[in-house]
Amino acid sequence: MEVLRPHLINVNGRIYRRNITQEEHYEEEEDFSYMGPPESEDLAEEESCDTHMIEQTEKGYRCAIDVPSVLYKYIIGKKGETRKRLEFDTKTSINIPKQGVEGQIVITGSHKAAVSSALTRVEVLVESFRKKQPFTHFLSFPLNDPKVQEGFLTFKEEVLKQCAQDHGVDESIFQNPAKLHLTIGTLALLNDMEVRKAREHLQECQNFIRDITEGKPLPLEVMGIEYMNDDPAMVDVLYAKVKSKDESNKLQVIADRLVEHFVSVGLMIREWDRVKLHGTVMNTLFRRDSTVEDVGGTGRQTVNEREAFDARNILKKFGTYHFGDFELNTVLLSQRYSSDCTGYYSSAGSINLS
Repeated sequence: MEVLRPHLINVNGRIYRRNITQEEHYEEEEDFSYMGPPESEDLAEEESCDTHMIEQTEKGYRCAIDVPSVLYKYIIGKKGETRKRLEFDTKTSINIPKQGVEGQIVITGSHKAAVSSALTRVEVLVESFRKKQPFTHFLSFPLNDPKVQEGFLTFKEEVLKQCAQDHGVDESIFQNPAKLHLTIGTLALLNDMEVRKAREHLQECQNFIRDITEGKPLPLEVMGIEYMNDDPAMVDVLYAKVKSKDESNKLQVIADRLVEHFVSVGLMIREWDRVKLHGTVMNTLFRRDSTVEDVGGTGRQTVNEREAFDARNILKKFGTYHFGDFELNTVLLSQRYSSDCTGYYSSAGSINLS
C-alpha cells in the first residue's frame, strides 16, 4: 500500500482508510481504520451511529445489521481471526449466523461507543468486499423485438458470407438474437432482500420515466455499428448503435436518470458520466465459452485469453447497417446467466414507459 495514497472506502458519507496487514497473503486478513481525529475515550463516548439503531438492553447495548450471507466469511476471517480481532479491539461480542443462512449480524457490548465502533468496522468490511463480488443483475432495455432480431440475423448471415475470411470472424462470436439488449447498469444483489429492494427502487423510477416519455412508448432506431478500442483490426466487441427515432434525447435521459437513482441508493456503482447506448452484436467472449453471457461487453476472462477479430471489412461494408425500428416500452431488472420462455434474460422486476 502506498502511504501517501491509501485505499479509501466511503460508507454512508464517512471516509475510511484500508490498511492491509502483511503477516499473511489472505484477503480476509485486512484491517480498517477510520480517517478521522485521533481516537480518545472522550471522542469514543460521543461517537454515534447514524445508520443503525443501537438499543439499550438490561445487559448493555445491542445493534443488528443486515448482511448477505456470502459476505459473512470476510467478517469471520481465516480461522475466525478477523472476528476475534474486532471483538478484542472493541470489547464487544459479534454474533454471525451460520454460513448460507440469511439473517442479521448482532453486535453486543457494555458500552454504546464500543458497539458503535464495532458496527463501523463491520460496515467497512462489508462495503469493501461487496465491491469485489461479481454482478448478478443488470438494468436493461430489451432490443429483441422481432423486427430487430430479423435484421440481426440478416446481418449475421451477410457478415459470414462476405467477411468469414477475415481473421477471427466466425459464427460463434455473434450474440444470441433473443438476448439483444442495452445494458443501463449492473448490480450485485447478494440475497432475496436486496433483489426486492432493487425491484422496489425500479418501481419508484416509473413516475419520472413516464414524465419524460409523456406516457408513450419510445420509438427507437437500431442502425450502424461501432467498436471501442483503437485498432479496428483487433476488436473484441462490436456494437449496434441505438437512438431515439424522433431525434430526441429521451432514451439517454432515461438511462442516465436510472443510473443516478440506483447509485444514490447504493445499489449501483457509476462507471461512466453517461450511459453508453449500444447493444452487443459480436463478442469474442462467446468464442471461448458458449455459456458466457455478455452484459455491456464485460466478462470474467482476461485479455490474453481472448482472440480478437479483424472488423475492418465489417465496418466498411456494414457501418450504416439498419437492424430495425421498434417501440421500447419496458425497463427490466434482468438476471445474469438466465433465460425466460422467450430466450431473453429472466426478469426480477420491470416497469413500463407508458
